[in-house]
Amino acid sequence: MKKLRVLIPEPKTKFVRVKCPNCGNEQVIFSHASFPVRCLSCGTQITYPTGGKAKIVGEIIRDMS
Repeated sequence: MKKLRVLIPEPKTKFVRVKCPNCGNEQVIFSHASFPVRCLSCGTQITYPTGGKAKIVGEIIRDMS
């Protein structure tokens, strides 16, 4: 007997808490950001957009999922 599979789609995107490499400020950003994200205190660019998942320069502290 085959096992019944219930396919429930889950998003691959999430919100991430990131620490700025320059000033140490923590900020919540979107993992698939399509626009460059800058630090709110020093203005350093934390996220570089790519075609899909964004390239995060700062240290990822935790996922908010």
